[in-house]
This record gives sequence, structure tokens and C-alpha cells, in this order.
Amino acid sequence: MDIKIDDLTGSDVAELLSEHIQSMKLHSPPESKHALNLEGLRKPEITFWSAWEANELVGCVALQELDSQHGEIKSMKTASSHLRKGVAKRLLQFMIKEARERGYRRLSLETGSMDVFKPARRLYASFGFQYCKPFSGYSEDPNSVFMTKEL
Repeated sequence: MDIKIDDLTGSDVAELLSEHIQSMKLHSPPESKHALNLEGLRKPEITFWSAWEANELVGCVALQELDSQHGEIKSMKTASSHLRKGVAKRLLQFMIKEARERGYRRLSLETGSMDVFKPARRLYASFGFQYCKPFSGYSEDPNSVFMTKEL
């Protein structure tokens, strides 16, 4: 798998992110939807990567710098045709490595509390992420779960 910084201009990436947003709309009420669209990901504090096998997009992930020692995982998504092939695991390994290289002491994320998000929560927990209070402007929400990992 080739994971590379992406400028968010390709149609494959736009389609995958659109699928991600649609999925969030299906499973999360509007006030609890924290997934970023293309424009939301085009901020200086966010780096976005796409993951490819051959010439096929298999996933994506973004890292938002909250401060010099704390990053947040955003928009981690596996293409539907590549589910259960280890894409999310590889992306998460990549994010942890990147966060350490940046000198972050903590890596956090927000995900849904509904059953559909259980596999994601299990994956994060298997990498040592622990449940935590809301961080960085998030507030308590019964539809959200917050997790963090000390690096």
C-alpha cells in the first residue's frame, strides 16, 4: 500500500470523501456529524493522505494539529470494496508513526457511539486508544465517543 500526501483534487478522493459524508449523515444526527468535507480538510493545520494499491484508491486519513503536542485523526475511511483487508489498520499505524515523528505526545479522535462504529472503536482500542472526555472544542454528546492515546 502506498500512502501519500494528497492535494484533495482527484475525483477518486472526492468520491470517497462524499461516501464518507453520506455514511455519517445516515448514522449520525446533524448536530453530531463531525466529518469534514473537501473544503473543511483544506486547512493549513490539516494534512490529508490517500492510500493506493496499484492505481486504486483504497482509503484515506487526515491528521489535524491541535497544538504542537496534540494531533487529531480525521476522515479515516476505507473504500467499501476494500473493507476487512487491513486498510484501516495500516492507516492507523501510519498515523501513529506520523504523530510520533511530529513530536506529538497525544493522538486523539472522535467517532460515533452507535453500533455501526463498533469495529472502528475496537480497532482504536487494539492500538491502545482509551476513552476520554471531549477535547479541543468538542462537547459531551451521546452520539460521540472520544478516544486518545499517549505517545
